[in-house]
Amino acid sequence: MSNPLADMDKPDLIFCIGTNMTECHPVAATRIKRALKRGAKMIVVDPRKTDLADMADLYLPIRVGSDVALLLAMAHVIVRDDLVDHAFMETRTADFEQFLEHVVEFTPEWASTITEVPAADIEQAARWYGAADKSGIYYTLGITEHICGVDNVQSLCNIALLTGNIGREGTGINPMRGQNNIQGAGDAGAVPSNYPGFQPTDQPESREKFTALYGREMDLDKGITKVQALNRCGTEIFAMIIDGENTLVSDPDRHHCEHALKSLDHLVVIDIFLTETAALADVVFPASAFAETDGSCANTERRVQRLRQAVPPPGEAKPDWWIISQLAQRLGFSGFDYTSAEDVFNELCGLSPIYAGLDWERIDKGEYHWPVPEKDHPGTPILHEGAFRNGRGLFKIIRYRDPAETLSSEFPVWLTTGRRLQAYHTRTQTGRSQGIDYLLAEERLEVHPEDLVAWDLEDGDLCRLSSARGAIEVRVKGTTRSPRGTVFASFSFNDVPINILTGSGYDPVTHTAELKVCPVRIEALVESE
Repeated sequence: MSNPLADMDKPDLIFCIGTNMTECHPVAATRIKRALKRGAKMIVVDPRKTDLADMADLYLPIRVGSDVALLLAMAHVIVRDDLVDHAFMETRTADFEQFLEHVVEFTPEWASTITEVPAADIEQAARWYGAADKSGIYYTLGITEHICGVDNVQSLCNIALLTGNIGREGTGINPMRGQNNIQGAGDAGAVPSNYPGFQPTDQPESREKFTALYGREMDLDKGITKVQALNRCGTEIFAMIIDGENTLVSDPDRHHCEHALKSLDHLVVIDIFLTETAALADVVFPASAFAETDGSCANTERRVQRLRQAVPPPGEAKPDWWIISQLAQRLGFSGFDYTSAEDVFNELCGLSPIYAGLDWERIDKGEYHWPVPEKDHPGTPILHEGAFRNGRGLFKIIRYRDPAETLSSEFPVWLTTGRRLQAYHTRTQTGRSQGIDYLLAEERLEVHPEDLVAWDLEDGDLCRLSSARGAIEVRVKGTTRSPRGTVFASFSFNDVPINILTGSGYDPVTHTAELKVCPVRIEALVESE
């Protein structure tokens, strides 16, 4: 997030797009509710009419996968109606003349034919966002899990740069992270193109630094993504370690994923439970859970926090850092002779410019947001205040493109996926918690009541849900949350493996799967089938 969580109750205009925040980030969402109570306006863009959409002053029920068209039209209105922050744009951005010319053609009327949102509502959203003194953008995986995920994020950056809604309190571009410590994993180098601290692997100075650390020559190539790794299983990759991820359930195109993992000569899984993925492994190392180990965590607002062991780990469970370092030492790698989580964290601070001013003792109270470039630096709750690190903000010239797969006579219905409040991710933890089944006993496919009638279904009936990659059986639930022609399900339940259906395409830059858009066919089943 460019701004801290404390800023969430400070915008005059809250723009939520591709986020079901009240279910996926319920604690953080309380600040949004506080802002609304104070008098802020909120725009919500989502194919489903979620609880968050029910709170909105303006709800835009966008067609899945058409966010770029909406954001281009909003930029068009902001420029046309002169809601541009000219002083900000001229002093802090570059290449804006080309962008101003680019958006002229993308009218609300044009966008309406793609997004299925009335042109008047697109205009209203643009005017509210552009006219407010403080407008804050909040998004989650509904923006990034598309073949145009990077385009979506850059389109949001464009409207923030146009209006000067960046680098100030109550503004910003704020992605809400999907799981605990996703931000910290990226900070520590769990990104194929970066070393720790987001230092690019293709920069010679990065290569020299990490060659010295690990005692072996590092190349200038970017690492491969998980998509590439799974594609190479059994041909170029013969062994794999999966740490803390239930890949088989969470990843798209499940048949392909399962085939890839079974093609390996050796699969190692590190996890706290025997997940569906761990059940495929040759070796499973039991890991300690967050309350069973010391460590550190960077949350969605870039706040670096200490984790403290509260209870001993059961049986032979060990911290992830210990398991990995022991494997590395046995494989003959140098630089892994850690004795504590403190050793690991302090090494990260010595390698990462954004952590350079931190150490194990300084994060004792969890009060600092990175970057903290030097000792005694107060941290950086708000990014880009006064100046951008790389000089000026750059506008991106982007055009709308269709999802990887679109509707056809064979697959005439849109499927979009997401999460539910009661089931965390793949239910590795919540599925083992007593009482959760009372709140959410099974997964059901959300279908508009008029579609139930058209498809000869009743609430609770069993249907066959098919895509170009496979088919599953699932019971239906009649609800007006989704519009006609669009259905929704979560991927949380292994007995309703929704991700057998998904995986039609990937963003060419990040290789993020298009989990939010999947054309499907729905057929009624009788119980005997």
